Amino acid sequence: MAWRIEKRTLSGARAPWWVFPAALLFAVFVGALIFVGLGVNPLAAYAAMLKGSVGSFFHFSEVVVRAIPLMLTGLAVALAATMLLWNIGCEGQLVWGGICAAGTGLFLAPHLPPVLVIPVTIVAGAAGGALWALIPGLLKAFLNVNEILTSLLLNYIAIIFMEHLYFGPWRNPEGFGFPGTAQINDLARIPHFFGTRIHFGLVLALVLAALIYGGLRYSRWGYRVRAIGLNPRAARYAGFSIRRQIVGVMLLSGALAGIAGMAEVSGIHFRLQQGLAVGYGYDGIIVAWLARLNPLAVPLTALLLGALIVGGEQLQSLLHLPASISMVLEAVLLFGLLLSETLARYRLVRRPDAPDRSAAEKETAP
Repeated sequence: MAWRIEKRTLSGARAPWWVFPAALLFAVFVGALIFVGLGVNPLAAYAAMLKGSVGSFFHFSEVVVRAIPLMLTGLAVALAATMLLWNIGCEGQLVWGGICAAGTGLFLAPHLPPVLVIPVTIVAGAAGGALWALIPGLLKAFLNVNEILTSLLLNYIAIIFMEHLYFGPWRNPEGFGFPGTAQINDLARIPHFFGTRIHFGLVLALVLAALIYGGLRYSRWGYRVRAIGLNPRAARYAGFSIRRQIVGVMLLSGALAGIAGMAEVSGIHFRLQQGLAVGYGYDGIIVAWLARLNPLAVPLTALLLGALIVGGEQLQSLLHLPASISMVLEAVLLFGLLLSETLARYRLVRRPDAPDRSAAEKETAP
């Protein structure tokens, strides 16, 4: 008997409801095996993660703080992927958003009316990310250059340029030799809530998630984006401008990642320094796929990943595990999702062996 993989016949376009719970259970099980291999009781490890992420209001507020950039970069990835564009450059776009926000807070804010400083800072961050995403968008639209490679490589250029700024011309002369710019103007700092580090970026992320969902589902633009993602040939035959949509979607995707960088600079660090590019752009890919590219689900999956990151830091401090343990758990969660989706869409079936054609020909020969 031979085996083959065949596609399941699904009743709808969506995968079954159990895909995400199965991925979560897979991650919990594999994570337990990893903890056992490290000589740690899995129950104690998961209890420490739970307590460190939601054990108090302060810990939960830190989860929300970590989730804010993940929401925005997750939205950026999900929007582009809806049209089969793979924006892997959210990290660089986030960095450029932070650079433009820092530049606004350092040099432009003192010359603006106070009421305009925060709006201009937000727009500057969005513009920085959008312009950095425009490069792979144009290359994809007019030269058909793979956007995965171009957007990924541009991440490193953005990070190097940022380091050049805070090590060089923007370095704080009163920083006692530490790399980083001076603190941005107080007017360029976005508001905080509840006496915590939760900032206005959360409001922006939730509003943008709702707007993107509504735009994709209920507007002409959203119909074109979804149609191109489902069948580019049919969309081209219908007269849709593929190039225009590629450029437009990449600009909007980059703007979302740029707002994430702005929120980190104007809401957390208050300067340009090391610690801005810590992988939120790459984690946004996991957030988007855990949310199944649904903008309304992105904030929830970002909170889940934020809890995983904060809980992983507790493992490092309480159980003396490696700092990379949270990254390993993130990878396991993503692989669990991919495995669950594969099982939902395909199945392994047994196929009868093919008859011996030579024997059949001998029986029919005169």
